[in-house]
Amino acid sequence: MSAAITHAEKPFIVFWLMTMTLLGVFPLDVVLPSFPALAEHFSTSTTQIARSVSLFAIGFSCSMLLIGPLSDRIGRKKLLLASMVVAIIGAAGCLAASNTPQFLFFRVIQAMGCGGFILSQALVQDLFFGREQERLRIAMVTAGGIFISISPLLGAWLQLHWGWQASFYVFIALCAATLIMAHRLLHGGLPQASASQQSMFKAYAKVFANRHFASYATISAITFACHFSFIVVSPLIFMDQLQLSPHEYSLTLLLYGAAYVSGGICAGFLHKRLPAATQMAIGLVLIAISGVVMLSLAYHFGLSTLTVLVPMLLCTAGTTITRPISNSKAMSLFPDNAGTAASAVAAVLFIAGGLISAFISTFTHHLSTALGLCFLILSIAALVLNAWARRHPHVP
Repeated sequence: MSAAITHAEKPFIVFWLMTMTLLGVFPLDVVLPSFPALAEHFSTSTTQIARSVSLFAIGFSCSMLLIGPLSDRIGRKKLLLASMVVAIIGAAGCLAASNTPQFLFFRVIQAMGCGGFILSQALVQDLFFGREQERLRIAMVTAGGIFISISPLLGAWLQLHWGWQASFYVFIALCAATLIMAHRLLHGGLPQASASQQSMFKAYAKVFANRHFASYATISAITFACHFSFIVVSPLIFMDQLQLSPHEYSLTLLLYGAAYVSGGICAGFLHKRLPAATQMAIGLVLIAISGVVMLSLAYHFGLSTLTVLVPMLLCTAGTTITRPISNSKAMSLFPDNAGTAASAVAAVLFIAGGLISAFISTFTHHLSTALGLCFLILSIAALVLNAWARRHPHVP
């Protein structure tokens, strides 16, 4: 595909990117209300099912590490189509699984296919320019918030009427539709990186050796890990410990999704008026405050829906204010290696999210306290990195 697109093609490309964003929430968010049903079907615990999400994230990130650099060499389209086929095979395997190990194996296969979704970020870098890239990324994060807010409700409805298998059937259908759109909209291979013959290791070494890239990627990973950790443990908190039904749980997450959308709107407002470093600092301070509030509420009032949800509204607003800008700042450093840069950022995100969420899930009886401490510690570390990047501006 040519890196240049016509004005008439832009709406279709944007619609397709939004469809990819919708597809991205299915492997994780829609299946959340089905955790108890999955645990019952495979005769295991909901904690084990929750940890399978962390495993999915790590498999997802490993796949992205391969896909990004390869896409810089052979083009986005071929890899994107192939990865969608793998994701469909993985989802079909989950439906056919008869025990927990088989289910986990095919979830990893599905995760490897879903790694191709990161190419949507590389395509934003390829096809749009300047502040248009940042506006589109903010729009995608905001759309992601809308999809996150309605996904558990959709998942609860699917679970009620057709069981846990329904979310995988819908994923397969969406993936097939997106594959067809990609085949029609994308044309051939994108321009290769100027050093296209360099090894994959050297490509990543070049990216991670840049201290500004490492700083922005780490900031993005920290904010994502806060969001992802809550998503992973939320079924344990709300359905296991607070005994909410899948429908009540999905309604609770509607508020969380509303905060995600509000954060995206704030990000768009701040983006027009403030420097990137200031915008990121505002978001990170909100995450730090959310950690303090969560710890305080847990200490004084114990575990309840409100003591968890209120600080999470602050945290997710901070996440959506910070993450799109930190992503764009990192990606803008390597415009000629957009696939490698996108994969590097996303891999750091999901490795951090997978490891931190797995760690938090081990504190079965103190989940809100563990979340609050992580939010506070991680946001302070990110503020330090942001301050360093501000004091030492990147010189091309």
